[in-house]
Amino acid sequence: MNLLFDRALASSYKSPSQKIRVLTENWASNNVYCPSCGSSIKNYQNNQPVADFHCVTCLEQYELKSKKDTIGLKILDGAHKTMLERLRSSHNPNFFFLSYGLGALEVSNFLVIPKHFFIPEIIEKRKPLAPDARRAGWVGCNILLQKIPQTGKIFLIKDKKVRPKKTVLEIWQKTLFLREETQLNAKGWILDIMNCIDVLGKKLFSLDEIYSFENDLQLKHPDNKHIKDKIRQQLQLLRDRGYLEFIGRGKYKIT
Repeated sequence: MNLLFDRALASSYKSPSQKIRVLTENWASNNVYCPSCGSSIKNYQNNQPVADFHCVTCLEQYELKSKKDTIGLKILDGAHKTMLERLRSSHNPNFFFLSYGLGALEVSNFLVIPKHFFIPEIIEKRKPLAPDARRAGWVGCNILLQKIPQTGKIFLIKDKKVRPKKTVLEIWQKTLFLREETQLNAKGWILDIMNCIDVLGKKLFSLDEIYSFENDLQLKHPDNKHIKDKIRQQLQLLRDRGYLEFIGRGKYKIT
């Protein structure tokens, strides 16, 4: 995988944002494969409203977001209302996130976040544009990457190092069961428990350690009066889906 952009492609553009758009889209089209099935991806030719690329085999759709230097904790996105509508539709694409070094014009990091990790809680509403702005009152949004479980951030390239394709495909398949959960609130609970496991930072953990997040989960779900029961239910679901392995005596292991 070549990490360098083809500088010549942007020579006729004056706007820095247009140059980067051309360079990053061309790079992705020539170097990135579909993380779902491993086939080639292609640009949409007619400026599709919901995506930039599609897989020629499994038809997964991808939207590309690029950022200078580091990806960071937030990614600027479009209209807040439109984003929330997309989350509830069948046309919500997966997201590619690319960070690049401006000096060398090369890719530093490239990851994909599958669409089944997107819920309203990770979308931050921004302040409306000022009354004297060209689009006065328009409300945009940010994607809060820190609220997405680590397993939902699938790096193809990290710190300029290319991850094996086989590993990428395996990680993608591991969480596909989330697509079967169509209720956003129910999916939110699953992701909450995944995030709790991430905070523990270890592959082997106990039920009591997850119980330690009871107060935090109660604040997020004030209407639920049986948080510990819900925790056990989600752990059992993750076990049944092969995400976790129950090894006895209240102990779980990330597979």
